[in-house]
Amino acid sequence: MMAITEENPPSDGKVWGLFKLPFRNSANSSNTTPSSSQNHQRHQNQQVLSQSNGSIDGVNSQSSSSSSSVSSVARSLIPTRRRLRLDPSNKLYFPYEPGKQVRSAIGIKNTSKSHVAFKFQTTAPKSCFMRPPGAILAPGESLIATVFKFVENPENNEKPMDQKSRVKFKIMSLKVKGPMDYVPELFDEQKDQVAVEQILRVVFLDVERPTPALEKLKRQLAEAEAAVESRKKPPEETGPKIIGEGLVIDEWKERRERYLARQQVEGVDSV
Repeated sequence: MMAITEENPPSDGKVWGLFKLPFRNSANSSNTTPSSSQNHQRHQNQQVLSQSNGSIDGVNSQSSSSSSSVSSVARSLIPTRRRLRLDPSNKLYFPYEPGKQVRSAIGIKNTSKSHVAFKFQTTAPKSCFMRPPGAILAPGESLIATVFKFVENPENNEKPMDQKSRVKFKIMSLKVKGPMDYVPELFDEQKDQVAVEQILRVVFLDVERPTPALEKLKRQLAEAEAAVESRKKPPEETGPKIIGEGLVIDEWKERRERYLARQQVEGVDSV
């Protein structure tokens, strides 16, 4: 019995040793296997990361190009800064008198810092015309333009004030280098620089019904007529006067001669 008990420990140690060795090898193999799989996984992750970076770069380039295109479109949608201020701003008021030629008026002022040429256009050039049809305004300069239109009789027993005119007017502007004579060809030579200031709609006013718009129209027409009459008057002479056959006598010389004549008279009287 003692021999058996003495032999059991070494056999037990060998048995546990045999069992421990496979477990140790399996532990080593388990440690080596995850390391190789981790390397493989890391390599795959790097590939995925590089691909994702490439796709992100592509998205960024596409987004930058799309943003640039959007910004260009946005710039094209921004309206051109107006060079002129119109009064009225978007309408032309005409007194409604069927079968007659009537007048409207519009104030035009150059609000820019450079000289600006403007030009009228209409969809009915045979029955409408403008005075002036165009001009060049210095910075801050203004004028009142007169628009003439023939009013046709209503059709189909239509009420006078219910009649709508299809005629439209357009005012265009062009920046010019400085003071110069206005010619319509300016707008043909520089088409890319021409800006449409406003499209004006025709509105009829009842002449028998006083309104603020009608009173303002009458006032503007009176101012336009006064401006035309002032341009017709010859300029006042500010230089020396011409008397007789080319004798030039200015005001100072005339006073001096009177003084000398008076002195001579006084001298004769004293003698």
